[in-house]
Amino acid sequence: MTLKRLLIQNLRNLEGVDIAPSLQVNLIYGENGSGKTSILEAINLLALGRSFRSHKHKPLINHQHQSFTVFGRVHADDGSEVPIGISRSLDGDASFKANGVLVPSAADLAAYLPVQVINSDTFLLLEGSPKVRRQFIDWLVFHVEPNFFPAWKAIQRCLKHRNSLLRRDRIDPFELATWDKELVGLTDIIHEFRTQCMAQFQETFAELLKEFINIDGIALGYYRGWDKDKTYADVLNASFERDKRQGFTHLGSHRADLKITVNGLDAAEVLSRGQQKLLVCALKIAQGYVFTRITGRKSIYLVDDLPAELDEKHRALLVHWLDTMGTQVFITGVEPETLASSWRDKTKITPKMFHVEQGRVTEVS
Repeated sequence: MTLKRLLIQNLRNLEGVDIAPSLQVNLIYGENGSGKTSILEAINLLALGRSFRSHKHKPLINHQHQSFTVFGRVHADDGSEVPIGISRSLDGDASFKANGVLVPSAADLAAYLPVQVINSDTFLLLEGSPKVRRQFIDWLVFHVEPNFFPAWKAIQRCLKHRNSLLRRDRIDPFELATWDKELVGLTDIIHEFRTQCMAQFQETFAELLKEFINIDGIALGYYRGWDKDKTYADVLNASFERDKRQGFTHLGSHRADLKITVNGLDAAEVLSRGQQKLLVCALKIAQGYVFTRITGRKSIYLVDDLPAELDEKHRALLVHWLDTMGTQVFITGVEPETLASSWRDKTKITPKMFHVEQGRVTEVS
């Protein structure tokens, strides 16, 4: 998948952007605060319906306007083109469109535009909560298994109803058993989808890791959210009193995690900052590789402030892998020469360059 055209209206300080990106490499440079990261943010909005910088929509809207709009023309791997768009207003109204037709949610857009983000927040994969790593796992599962998202939505509904029952003074055993039965079935489905994807991911990750970071003992462990030696039905029964006392379901697929360790110790506590950056890059690249291997499609990579996050040697390594993948890339930085040299010296690709200044975007030679 590639983005063939991008239009942005009133997103942060970007009032009127209309660009035709390269289907390969796009380098975006400008001073801090010029709006270059907002271009990546706009693409992420098209892909997920939300920003990678904030979960609130009001700060995204230019202060002089009532709404923002982002439109993209997606060039699919089969040669077809699909127009997609999103708009959000100050009053909270949201509109998502694909092929000129309203779609019910941002999840419907996500299938058209699989996007990977590498920025300073990406390192929360190591330092952040299990939710961050669970979202990392589920990005791949969502894009390769069509039945995952319906099951995931259904399990959220089950948990909501079960937790509501747990908070009542008197619980109807029959009603609880009904929700438990549905929750067990859905949990097993979610776990199976995740297990299949993680098996392929771990194999690819191990291969990439040898080139990204030379440290012995790095391991990934998928924790499903409850004791691997017990059925989920038994776990629900055993934890009922604690769940009832605290008013929510403690264990299940909603507590899944990706354990990243070095010789059995938490990687975030053992590795240096530089090593953590390389490890996270390897995780992101491996995810794109597995996605392509399973689906035959390619994801888009958004890399924010590449020179600030990696030194020259490891920038070259990341560029090498992105080039090998043949994926569309958008990379930001302050100095154009630093951005361009990584691609000019290591690949045969001639990137498109865009200069951003006070919210205005100009293509340059």
